[in-house]
Amino acid sequence: MRTLLTLAAAALVAIALPARAEPKRVVIAGGDLTEIVYALHAEDRIAGVDTTSLYPPAARERPDVGYLRQLSAEGILSLSPDLVLTTVSAGPPAVLEQIRSAGTPLAILPESFTAEGVVTKIEGVEKALGLPDQGLSQAVRADFATVADAVAKVPSKPRVLFVLSITQGAPLGGGSGTAADGMIRLAGGANAIGEVERYKPLSPEAVAAAAPDLVVIASHAVEPNGGMEKIAQLPVFAETPAAKTGRIIAMDSLYLLGFGPRTPQAVRDLAIAIHPGWTPPSLPDRAWSTGS
Repeated sequence: MRTLLTLAAAALVAIALPARAEPKRVVIAGGDLTEIVYALHAEDRIAGVDTTSLYPPAARERPDVGYLRQLSAEGILSLSPDLVLTTVSAGPPAVLEQIRSAGTPLAILPESFTAEGVVTKIEGVEKALGLPDQGLSQAVRADFATVADAVAKVPSKPRVLFVLSITQGAPLGGGSGTAADGMIRLAGGANAIGEVERYKPLSPEAVAAAAPDLVVIASHAVEPNGGMEKIAQLPVFAETPAAKTGRIIAMDSLYLLGFGPRTPQAVRDLAIAIHPGWTPPSLPDRAWSTGS
């Protein structure tokens, strides 16, 4: 199914964008795409962004068109864009059809939670905006390779549980087919709930059976649940190896799950948490990851 979606998305890009089109007013729905546009120094073309576009901080000053999966055609069209740039995660489908019917081109890029998927996404943005190759995709690919070479030397694969949110003490865990699963794999870990598909609420019994060596909490879930100290004391985590060794951490969800140009750095940071004592590789200073 994902392959079919990817092919369909690629076709949409080809159909929506004539070869000589160079859009000047672009609405972006997807924080990963916003990061890429800034990294390509094309931010002067951004007419609006969605609520997931939090990095770089300057992106938050752009007009807001709502949440990625709950977009409003009226809000987007009011900005008079000559292109709407998004991914297959955007929706609802009826809103995208409204935008298309209004005559506004849509560039809908595929998603793949892999290193090569990020490179393909960058190249897709360059094509959508009519930009020349600036070397961004090659730099990101090289950074991924550097981290992958170092991670490959780690002999074990600790079990990692990613928690997107916690509601009334029940964690929402990231199973297979999620960005969290892709990151855990890239960082040399084993998804503690890899047999679960997508994001699912987990019972205390399921968390205990998963036996994670490390629990990673999305940072936006920390404050609503009373801070990391209280989260670590929740009964649902109490009997896990992670809780017993004090290995429950928080990471910024856009940085960790965005699969944009900062992802090699995020993989490196996650790998440091997964593999105590591991010597991380050095990565070149990259302008697009400064301050991450």
